[in-house]
Amino acid sequence: MGLTKQYLRYVASAVFGLIGSQKGNIVFVTLRGEKGRYVAVPACEHVFIWDLRKGEKILILQGLKHEVTCLCPSPDGLHLAVGYEDGSIRIFSLLSGEGNVTFNGHKAAITSLKYDQLGGRLASGSKDTDIIVWDVINESGLYRLKGHKDAITQALFLREKNLLVTSGKDTMVKWWDLDTQHCFKTMVGHRTEVWGLVLVSEEKRLITGASDSELRAWDISYLQEIEDPEEPEPKKIKESSPGIQDSHEAEDGTLEMDETPEDRILTCRKAGSIMREGRDRVVNLAVDKTGRILACHGTDSVLEVFCILSKEEIQKKMDKKMKKAKKKAKLNSCNEEEEDLEVNVKMTLQDEIQRVANIKTSAKIKSFDLIHTPQAELKAVFLLQNNLVELYSLNASTPGPQPVRTNRITIGGHRSDVRTLSFSSDNIAILSAAADSIKIWNRSTLQCIRTMACEYALCSFFVPGDRQVVIGTKTGKLQLYDLASGNLLETIDAHDGALWSLSLSPDQRGFVTGGADKSVKFWDFELVKDENSTQKRLSVKQTRTLQLDEEVLCVSYSPNQKLLAVSLLDCTVKIFYVDTLKFFLSLYGHKLPVICMDISYDGALIATGSADRNVKIWGLDFGDCHKSLFAHDDSVMYLRFVPKSHLFFTAGKDRKIKQWDADKFEHIQTLEGHHQEIWCLAVSPSGDYVVSSSHDKSLRLWERTREPLILEEEKEMQREAEYEESVAKEDQPAVPGETQGDNYFTGKKTIETVKAAERIMEAIELYREETAKLREHKAICKAAGKEVPLPINPILMAYGNISPSAYVLEIFKGIKSSELEESLLVLPFSYVPDILRLFNEFIQQGSDIELLCRCLFFLLRIHFGQITSNQMLVPVIEKLKETTISKVNQVRDVIGFNMAGLDYLKRECEAKSEVMFFADATSHLEEKKRKRKKREKLILTVT
Repeated sequence: MGLTKQYLRYVASAVFGLIGSQKGNIVFVTLRGEKGRYVAVPACEHVFIWDLRKGEKILILQGLKHEVTCLCPSPDGLHLAVGYEDGSIRIFSLLSGEGNVTFNGHKAAITSLKYDQLGGRLASGSKDTDIIVWDVINESGLYRLKGHKDAITQALFLREKNLLVTSGKDTMVKWWDLDTQHCFKTMVGHRTEVWGLVLVSEEKRLITGASDSELRAWDISYLQEIEDPEEPEPKKIKESSPGIQDSHEAEDGTLEMDETPEDRILTCRKAGSIMREGRDRVVNLAVDKTGRILACHGTDSVLEVFCILSKEEIQKKMDKKMKKAKKKAKLNSCNEEEEDLEVNVKMTLQDEIQRVANIKTSAKIKSFDLIHTPQAELKAVFLLQNNLVELYSLNASTPGPQPVRTNRITIGGHRSDVRTLSFSSDNIAILSAAADSIKIWNRSTLQCIRTMACEYALCSFFVPGDRQVVIGTKTGKLQLYDLASGNLLETIDAHDGALWSLSLSPDQRGFVTGGADKSVKFWDFELVKDENSTQKRLSVKQTRTLQLDEEVLCVSYSPNQKLLAVSLLDCTVKIFYVDTLKFFLSLYGHKLPVICMDISYDGALIATGSADRNVKIWGLDFGDCHKSLFAHDDSVMYLRFVPKSHLFFTAGKDRKIKQWDADKFEHIQTLEGHHQEIWCLAVSPSGDYVVSSSHDKSLRLWERTREPLILEEEKEMQREAEYEESVAKEDQPAVPGETQGDNYFTGKKTIETVKAAERIMEAIELYREETAKLREHKAICKAAGKEVPLPINPILMAYGNISPSAYVLEIFKGIKSSELEESLLVLPFSYVPDILRLFNEFIQQGSDIELLCRCLFFLLRIHFGQITSNQMLVPVIEKLKETTISKVNQVRDVIGFNMAGLDYLKRECEAKSEVMFFADATSHLEEKKRKRKKREKLILTVT
């Protein structure tokens, strides 16, 4: 057997150059007890925590594979819920940065996340039109709410009542009763998608934002508040609610429909509209925690801020209006009565909700968050479209407040997509250039060490010595920069069109450029006298020009500097002699133009990548095509050989980077991570590092490890990954009594739940085998008349020589709480009788009552028909009934006793130290302060 070629694996090392990605929302988070200083921002599959004061990244919440689409901090500020594009939700601890809780229930991207007031429940909305309410403490799903016909845009818990209100792109706003898990009211007063909603004025007003320039306000009346206990109920309500079971046109032309009187918990009536200045749709609508400030923005760069007045402020305003009206009446000598004046002065929605100010940001707003500081100042943080975070402060209490920009995070990334990357000769510095700037990064620390303004850059390289860089621009200019000072040394008009490609000569004395003006130009470095100083500086001069018939897309020197490869718009690659510029070879075969190419270190091979998705490997001696490889599912954007080898990397618009062997024509490995098209990559001179840039604004660093890569194993791993994906896409298991498509279980079948079910099955099989062995062993001992040692199962020995039944319990304990129901759902019924018998034994022992009851009730629910029809299980169920009720009562009594004991200790401590526990203390202190201030004011007025 011949020796196999050994490859080394490249792995993802870091993500940098990204401040915040566009799909998710920015939120304020509390760290180290400080509010308003730290923000959480989605960054592709990760979440970055930025310190706004220092402009530094202080924490990275590591994601797995899919992009972040939604963030929501918990009310206690200790956790952050993160929603992903594949429908999964992870809850991270902001203290440790670890995500230990994972919820899988949605089939599409998460669009909305919201905690309830105490932080015990989490409502998630998705593009799959479902809402799922999760129990955060028990780490399990509570129920799935189905009813919307399009993606969910917002979900809000009510504080005082166990209700949930949701909005969707299906133009509906739905109210859900969480006690019965049903929708009791649907508001159809919108003609377009509802993009956001908020509850204000002590949850007695709902404000919705749709695809027009209106913010609609709805008055909410709760049933117990409008009930009159002395009179018969339904008739009174029916009479006071015109248009029940009838749709009618509202004043503004929007369609309204009143609800039926059955099961009605609240009524919603349109109170009016607030006109926005923006003409486009509402993108985000939010209210601060005090419920006083309302803000919204559209697809532009303006945030509109409104103030919701309190009852006292509204009354003062109405009194002023009355005085003005009376004065006007006296001046006009009108003999109107005071009652008539009151009728004329009506309170409008504009009196209750006032426009405060508009905050204009430097670019289009993608998302924002609000927070009120202890100094009564409003802080608004923005995630902008151009990879930027800005913080504005606004004092809403002053008349005519002006927003002030206090902080912005800019250094950590480019404003637009990076189009060119280069490594310095010592592998330490990385150059990235975009439409407006060049940045130099330290590879080891990933910090930006220099930023220089430039024109739209397309290609670049470090000048030998790594003290200067050369940039080729879209306008055809060559720009020479000095890295030490960051100054632009010289700008040369090199080409009439875009300068698409640069190639440094192997002797390092010059370079060649190719442009859209159908010419290839040769340049040499030279030292010229600097006008501003006595020292000489680096410059370039043109030596020769090669004129061609088509636009030049890419140029590349051979390592011996004898040949020059030129890629043209006519889909061919022409090879010329460098010394005479005579034509040598033409490489044709691509169906679309060759966008990228590279020549191997020994000059034997040239690899070309094209927009036709193929990579062709050619011999440079005769121009013969060695192999054509179907490389990517979209255009091949970049191609580079690894130095001192015949391995090369390709990057495509299909978001993948692939490594190939040009000798064996084999695909070695795929580097996945980018979420948008990849524009370019660079391989370090040592070959140990690869850096790539993408339309998702991120730069990714890949590092070569010492781990050998075996192709057969790699293919096997790829097949396993494909199988795991197919398992997740399979139909959910059918449940008796539920029609297909009406699955109200919160879980989703994943490879983890399948593996958990397999572990349960293996544990039951082991239990059956061991009990059978034990019976046989007893029979043998009886026949022999003496004790024979029983061989111990190695698995049970690994668990500390436990019994087979205890091993089954350990397996159940090891299953994640969020995956438990779904694991039991895929379990075949043949294992259920044994599980029920074991549960009876475990409950009698009094261990893990809560877990066992949860599993037991779920199994009874899904296998009810088969269990009740099986006569063998009747005594088991009878025993379970007795033991479960008695043990649950015992546990309840213990918890009740402990609660009473804790209450007693609390009262004792309060009596001793005369302080209140927990949150009560702060609220009582604030009340005392308010009362003291009132008293002081009264004293001042009296004196």
